[in-house]
Amino acid sequence: MLRLYQPCIPVSARRPPSGRDWAHEIKHDGFRIIIRRNGDNIRLVTRNGFDWAERYPRIVEATAALNVSSVTIDGEAVMCGPNGVSDFERLHNRANDHAVFLYAFDLLELDGEDLRTLPLEQRKLKLRWLLPISDEAGIQFTEHINGDGAKIFEVACRMGLEGIVSKRRDMPYRAGPSKMWLKIKNPNSPAMLRLNDEKWKWG
Repeated sequence: MLRLYQPCIPVSARRPPSGRDWAHEIKHDGFRIIIRRNGDNIRLVTRNGFDWAERYPRIVEATAALNVSSVTIDGEAVMCGPNGVSDFERLHNRANDHAVFLYAFDLLELDGEDLRTLPLEQRKLKLRWLLPISDEAGIQFTEHINGDGAKIFEVACRMGLEGIVSKRRDMPYRAGPSKMWLKIKNPNSPAMLRLNDEKWKWG
């Protein structure tokens, strides 16, 4: 079952796209997670196929509280700093595992129905209806913005965010690298600076 839901991977782009066909989301600095719930069984599956359900109890509790029989949600596990921006160092040191939550940005399956063939916009609408509206929730909806990608990226950089992910609003969900999802990274973000920091090079 886990092999059925491999993540869609955004490819890097030098500049964000523009036009009405694209939706733009904040790129959070965390760990990619696909939630898989089937009845009472809940798994938090990483890109490498590990189950981190024991690591992040807040996400598991929020998943268990959803009024569904089964669900598959794609998102990013994050820990935020005092400024409200995702902080990878706080996430990585494991001292805050109990407080880690998920920014959910896609819904792949709901109550046995495979939603991956639907356009992104429809999948996100269903996800918005499914999740509680609360800043304290263990799963929080990732809003998207339609409009000028360049201006949205400029604002993200001024805020010190990692960047944005631009997605085609009309496209289905496809596993593996996809040019329908583009990631544009802030060159001055902590995530980019980490690439040249020896302490983040794990062999």
